[in-house]
Amino acid sequence: MSDWLSDSYIVYAIGFAAQILFSARLLLQWILSEKVKKVLTPKLFWQLSLIASFLLFVYGWLRDDFAIMLGQIITYYIYIRNMQLQGSWIKIHKSIRVFLWIFPIIIIIYSYNNNQFDIDRLFHNKDIPMSLLIWGSAGQIIFTFRFIYQWIYSERKKESMLPLGFWILSLTGSLMILSYAIFRKDPVLFIGQMFGFIVYSRNIFLSLRKT
Repeated sequence: MSDWLSDSYIVYAIGFAAQILFSARLLLQWILSEKVKKVLTPKLFWQLSLIASFLLFVYGWLRDDFAIMLGQIITYYIYIRNMQLQGSWIKIHKSIRVFLWIFPIIIIIYSYNNNQFDIDRLFHNKDIPMSLLIWGSAGQIIFTFRFIYQWIYSERKKESMLPLGFWILSLTGSLMILSYAIFRKDPVLFIGQMFGFIVYSRNIFLSLRKT
C-alpha cells in the first residue's frame, strides 16, 4: 500500500466522501418520496450508490476492515443491476463500465501481487475483537441482504423498486452497524448510519400508510 494511502486523513476523507454520497442518495429519495407521499426509486439513487460503494470498498480495504468490505462487494453489483433495469447503465461509456465491473477484482489481484492481501490481517485485526467482528459482519450481512431482497423483488416486477421489506432490513442492519461503529470508534460508519436511521424509519411509515 502506498504511503500516501496509509495516511489516516486520506483514508477518512475517502470514507466520509462515501458516506456523504450515501446520505445524498437517501436525502434525494426521501425528498422526492415526501412530495408524492409514496416511496420512489429515482435513477440518481443507484448512480450515487455505485460511486459511494466504490469509495467505501476502498475505505474498508485501507482500514483492514472485513465487515465493511463484505457489505460492499455484493451490493456493488446489485447497484449496477438496478442501473441496468432503469436504463442508465448503458449510457455510461463502455470503458468506464468495464472498469467498474472489474474494479473489485483489480483490488484483490493488486493486493495479492504486492503481498498485502492477508486473510489473517482481516480476521485477526488487533483493533477488532472476534466477537465484535462477528457482530459487525452480521449487521453488514443483514444490511446487504436488503439489496438481495430488493434485487429479487425488482427482477420479478421487471422494475427497479424499493419495497417495504427493504426498509425494514435497512433499519435492522443499520442499528447493528451503528452499535458496531460505536465500539469500533469509527466516525465514518457512525455518521452514515445516524442519518440513514431517520430515512429508513420514514420510508417504513410511508410504505405502511400506502398499504
